[in-house]
Amino acid sequence: MNQLTIFVIRAVVGLAFAAVMSRIFFSSLNPVYVVGLAIILVGLAYFAEYLRKRKQP
Repeated sequence: MNQLTIFVIRAVVGLAFAAVMSRIFFSSLNPVYVVGLAIILVGLAYFAEYLRKRKQP
């Protein structure tokens, strides 16, 4: 898969999880919270990928 496809998948999954987390913790679906949490989740996914690839020789 190319990088754009991976980004789209991560963005969609990030939005879905952010909506669920926003509903659980804030008891509402405020779009600002959902988008903010999605950006954080996608960023953490890329950071975790960076850490995994960095340790490979």
